[in-house]
Amino acid sequence: MPDLKRFAFLDYVITALSLVVIATVFYVSVFGVFSDSYLRVGMLLVGGLLIILSGISKSGNLLDRGILLAVAVALGLSVYQYFKAAEQIETGLYFLSSSDIWMGLLGLVAVIELTRRSVGLVMAIVAGTLLAYGAFGDMAPSFLRHAGISTEELMTVLWYSFDGVFGRPMATVVSTILIFIIFGALLELLAIDVVLVRLAMAATGRLRSGPAAAATVASGLFGTISGSAVANVVGTGVITIPLIKKRGFSARFAAAVESAASSGGQITPPIMGAVAFIMADVTGMPYLTICAAAAVPAILYYGGLFVAISSAARNMELDDKPRPSISFTWRELVQMGIFVLSLAGIVVTMVGGSSPAYAGFIGVALAAVMGFAIRPDLLVNGEAWLKFIRSAGLISAQLVVIVGAVGIVIGVLNMTGVGLRFASLLSSLADDQLILSLILMAVACLLLGMGMPTVPAYLIIVLVMGPSLQSLGVPIIHTHMFVLYFGVLSAITPPVALAAFAAAPIAGSGPMATAVEASRLALPGFVIPFAFIFQPALLLGTGYDLADSAQSILFVMLATILISRACYPRRGKAFMVPVGLGLAVALIFFGPIVSWIAVAAGIGLMFIDRLNLTAENQVS
Repeated sequence: MPDLKRFAFLDYVITALSLVVIATVFYVSVFGVFSDSYLRVGMLLVGGLLIILSGISKSGNLLDRGILLAVAVALGLSVYQYFKAAEQIETGLYFLSSSDIWMGLLGLVAVIELTRRSVGLVMAIVAGTLLAYGAFGDMAPSFLRHAGISTEELMTVLWYSFDGVFGRPMATVVSTILIFIIFGALLELLAIDVVLVRLAMAATGRLRSGPAAAATVASGLFGTISGSAVANVVGTGVITIPLIKKRGFSARFAAAVESAASSGGQITPPIMGAVAFIMADVTGMPYLTICAAAAVPAILYYGGLFVAISSAARNMELDDKPRPSISFTWRELVQMGIFVLSLAGIVVTMVGGSSPAYAGFIGVALAAVMGFAIRPDLLVNGEAWLKFIRSAGLISAQLVVIVGAVGIVIGVLNMTGVGLRFASLLSSLADDQLILSLILMAVACLLLGMGMPTVPAYLIIVLVMGPSLQSLGVPIIHTHMFVLYFGVLSAITPPVALAAFAAAPIAGSGPMATAVEASRLALPGFVIPFAFIFQPALLLGTGYDLADSAQSILFVMLATILISRACYPRRGKAFMVPVGLGLAVALIFFGPIVSWIAVAAGIGLMFIDRLNLTAENQVS
């Protein structure tokens, strides 16, 4: 362990840089973007330095510190060169010099290395591979080959323009999303996340699956604010995962529950990890329409998790000691009210026509004023403030760096056209067969969403896959919801599964085994997006009659229950797996007559299973 006293100066610098990030985010949220270049490039520089200095302060390896210092120098030189050349590039009369090209390449390498340190190797490999493809793809085989891109053109687009590292994802994050990162950090400072977990525990305390069910509630509540499933796992998982393990669940199952529940927060209104605001802007649909459309699927997703957890609990030997009742102090009740009022303030501000960033600022302001009114002790708690400042700063920095790497991917996809060729290939393979097209689209969305927070993943997937889906006649909001779900679920889908990889160390389980278990728990979530297409009335507020919506909700709800129960059948009831899955398919993918027959069969199946369970309990 390094001597922390040796890094006191670094701690001061980290805190100062974090304050710069927070102050910039507040300014942009209230007054708007002051300069695209200075905001995007400056935030990348400050964010990169934050990650580097944090790494140096924690590392005891001399070589690793040396590498971090080299990355800092590379990033600083490349940013300096950007500002030196950018103004002349905008005139269109400037050609990059060899030093411009080398400095740009250093910047790209620095972004990829910082991404590796922020979210792991996979996303760094993806960005690095795409960068290499842009440079040498003219030598690739057949379908993947592009016409060739000069080094000057590659650097111009990826580093010295707003089409690469500093492109739309970067703009979206620094101008809109970071305020919600600060909002989440503030709720942690006010200990509201802990109160939400206690509320969830009180609501589910009598259930056998207790803490596991509570994790789904708490993560859903907190996750709607967070723009990252990983951040949600880290925020609530440190509380819920030990409680789940203490009840008797395996470490793998505990981590899987938290990662699956945290991922679902990104599809839960009213904020949906800030995607609701972005989707409203991209689709041209009112914000409230987006929330209404997302409400029922989110409820069904979490309902499926509850059923799966309860079904799994029946086959496990759990601690059945009496659960202590949980009572709340007046302060905790007020903290719950602060959470509700802050969310309400965000929604009302958005409905009033303000920008998402300003709405986020209003949420932060309401939470701060009310929170410190009942917790004045926090105003003078230096340790708590330092934790808040550094947490908000570092999470923001990591997100900025990640979307910088995403910009490399988007830039190369646009220059080479491989993304559009990929979508075209999928359409030709499916031969205009809707179900096959959707399956291929789902797989592509999972691949494109690998290793990315919700907003960047959503933007990339919609850009690449959205047009192909709409060409099949799918309404725009159904298209966006379809790709969003699979982009979100990529956080628990092997081999990347960042949310599962974040939960595994907390639980002490294997990352890949956790990802497989989380995918099993969340299996209904992989089916619900198909219901958007085959049961379109499921999305409320999209122009369908209430009777049609009620019918679709019934069909999909029963299918969700059957799938969740099939994932964890009772011992000796393996036949329930194919029967349950078959009925679920009939409920969603066939016409009303077949679906109503499946409803009767499904209810009958569950009734018989319940009678058998009662009989077995009486015998035992």
